[in-house]
Amino acid sequence: MATVSPSWSYTLQLPHDPRAPGIARATLRTVLAAHGLTDLTLATELLATELLTNAHRHTTGPYSLRLVPMEPGRLRVAVWDTDPRVPPGFATDAPAAPHDAEDGRGLRLVRACADSVGVSVLRELGASKGGKLLWAECQGQGSP
Repeated sequence: MATVSPSWSYTLQLPHDPRAPGIARATLRTVLAAHGLTDLTLATELLATELLTNAHRHTTGPYSLRLVPMEPGRLRVAVWDTDPRVPPGFATDAPAAPHDAEDGRGLRLVRACADSVGVSVLRELGASKGGKLLWAECQGQGSP
């Protein structure tokens, strides 16, 4: 009898607390290990760190981390926050940060390291809290 792995996704809701990104990264590592996706840990952790840090630094409300498998060996990491404004660093034509700037490179790093990226601006409808969802996908080394 063949068995089929159940589909899965995880969402971790986080308060606006400076410890939240670290908690999210630890959760991410645990989830990937539980699903046998340890080859995605380094890339996914980098992407999540930059997206979570951006949400924490540039918004005042809660935010959340979502992990969604897209196909075998490919994972989407997404971060939702309450601010509907798309950060300039996430645009394809974003200007580079000056070489002596202390910040402004994180979202460009996400664009450079991810296999694909995207953003959805969410309107407040019913139970929705609005805001935006920034996401990035990465693929494991043994995946097609």
